[in-house]
Amino acid sequence: MTYFKKLIGTKCYLSPCSQEEAEKWTEWDNDLEIAIPLGDEAYTSYTLEKMRDILDEVSKQQSQIFSIVNLETDTTIGRCLLFNIDHVNRQGTLGIVIGEKEYWGKGYGQDAIKLLLDYGFNLLNLNSIMLGTYSFNERAQACFKKAGFREIGRRREARIIGGKKFDLVFMDMLANEFESPYVVQIIDQKANK
Repeated sequence: MTYFKKLIGTKCYLSPCSQEEAEKWTEWDNDLEIAIPLGDEAYTSYTLEKMRDILDEVSKQQSQIFSIVNLETDTTIGRCLLFNIDHVNRQGTLGIVIGEKEYWGKGYGQDAIKLLLDYGFNLLNLNSIMLGTYSFNERAQACFKKAGFREIGRRREARIIGGKKFDLVFMDMLANEFESPYVVQIIDQKANK
């Protein structure tokens, strides 16, 4: 598989997605352990053909969606995206999944989040990036807090699954609360030449 290093972190890098990743994405979105914390993915059956169509549409729209690739092994371990982008009010929404379970809890998600925030704040010039996660997903909330997100509210009992009700936790970050790990270094290097 061919990857392109759009943004490079300490553990991973972000690369534009390709059709070659359809099988991996299909596997992740049909694994309930991965899909339940995401949301709609848990309720939808994904075929390989449907995922190829999704990736084709993503490519045509030039969406702000990236593969998360292990820096050492050049293997796809997840995906992340910015969506609902409002260029007038300079805001967007962040989504992420580490689909390869052996990478959970090892800092790859946090590294990818920081790269995606760097892209959103310093290349797309967004001022506010928010996200939503379910109250049962404490591991994700801890990761988001480590990356600098703050809880801004909840939608109570927004998710009913397995007969249990869970809150939807909203978190956000502002551009002035973020320190660039990558983009600003490149700008500074170019400015000093």
